[in-house]
Amino acid sequence: MGSSSNTNTPVLDNFWMPFTANRQFKAAPRLLASAEGMYYTDVDGNKVLDGTAGLWCVNAGHGRRRIAEAVERQLRTMDYAPTFQMGHPIAFDFAAKLAAIAPGGAGAKLDRVFFTGSGSESVDTALKIAIAYQRAIGQGTRTRIIGREKGYHGVGFGGISVGGLVNNRRVFPQIPADHLRHTLDIERNGFSKGLPTHGVELAEDLERLVALHGAETIAAVIVEPMAGSAGVILPPKGYLDRLRAIADKYGILLIFDEVITGFGRLGTPFATEYFGVVPDLVTTAKGLTNGAIPMGAVFASRKIHDGLMTGPENQIELFHGYTYSGHPVASAAGIATLEIYEEEGLLTRAAELAAHWQESLHSLKGLPHVVDIRNLGLVGAIELAPRGGAPGTRAYDVFVDCFQKGLLIRVTGDIIALSPPLIIEKDEIGQIVSILGEALKRAA
Repeated sequence: MGSSSNTNTPVLDNFWMPFTANRQFKAAPRLLASAEGMYYTDVDGNKVLDGTAGLWCVNAGHGRRRIAEAVERQLRTMDYAPTFQMGHPIAFDFAAKLAAIAPGGAGAKLDRVFFTGSGSESVDTALKIAIAYQRAIGQGTRTRIIGREKGYHGVGFGGISVGGLVNNRRVFPQIPADHLRHTLDIERNGFSKGLPTHGVELAEDLERLVALHGAETIAAVIVEPMAGSAGVILPPKGYLDRLRAIADKYGILLIFDEVITGFGRLGTPFATEYFGVVPDLVTTAKGLTNGAIPMGAVFASRKIHDGLMTGPENQIELFHGYTYSGHPVASAAGIATLEIYEEEGLLTRAAELAAHWQESLHSLKGLPHVVDIRNLGLVGAIELAPRGGAPGTRAYDVFVDCFQKGLLIRVTGDIIALSPPLIIEKDEIGQIVSILGEALKRAA
């Protein structure tokens, strides 16, 4: 189609949209024009409450002047400089500031930072670092990565290989990988408040995969501490501790994908602190720059980093990187974002709101088609029973209904996911639940 009868709608033909049913969208587009605080404004001037922090990334809310000014200042000073055999101070400054709040605190020593351009790039970077490390310490047969069913680790070939979402995988070739079972168990854990009770034994799948493939072939296991994109799937109590213990037993590295959980989403700076389990590598992006400029970062332990710092000093230790690794403008946005997080206490604010958020979400129990509600920190999911022969359509209709009533939610299949900016107030939580509740009542 060209432009619609709506004079505020641009020509839509040329942009091939990601993760979107393009023909369906372009027949009835939803277009956002501006954003401030907790709200978007669409092209027709309607306010839309952001129930998803954009795409899990705008943790400090929209339109932060401090970030905009930092970006403008850096663009005027130096728009771009390479980081291949060169450097610029602001990337080093940003890495140092990240190291100061690194996952697990100072004792975890996860303070070596490799910059990327996105969460997908962070995942592929972490996988490559893991394999390179194993080789550097004389374990070159360890090339297999273990992921998990229903896991989402971005869209690079490495990420889809260790990911466990079939639609992301079915068309594309993959690297050697295998998968733990997922931890979603509605029958035993339905409507849990916080972490589910049942399922710690699922971590023993790593023992099974070691028996199948041999420990000497496995480089690392990667999991989201809390799986976000698959529909807020929570780890059972003790599950991550057990996974850490088994990985240690066999010399397997543990990677946490904290692209979603990083930077305050669970009420701690990272899920690493929330669960008290320290991995070897942590992938981040999204909240790293409040979504303002694309950027990602991998936190590596000193053990991993130093294990690769071998050989002649003039030798490149890791043949990997991106044109935009440590981009100066993204670094400026990131530093400003960290300053906002610190000054406004946003890395721990979700803990203050978690109880109210939990009770508000669970008030939707009993509404039509609701089969489960899950929550942790300032994240929530409402799972709906699918329509016969038409899975995903019920949740999609709720999504459109909510948008038309002034609320942005996210759907994956028949699961509604919520992850509002960390600046949200209790009355806005009430608005989310009210608009969503009415939409659920209307859903056929």
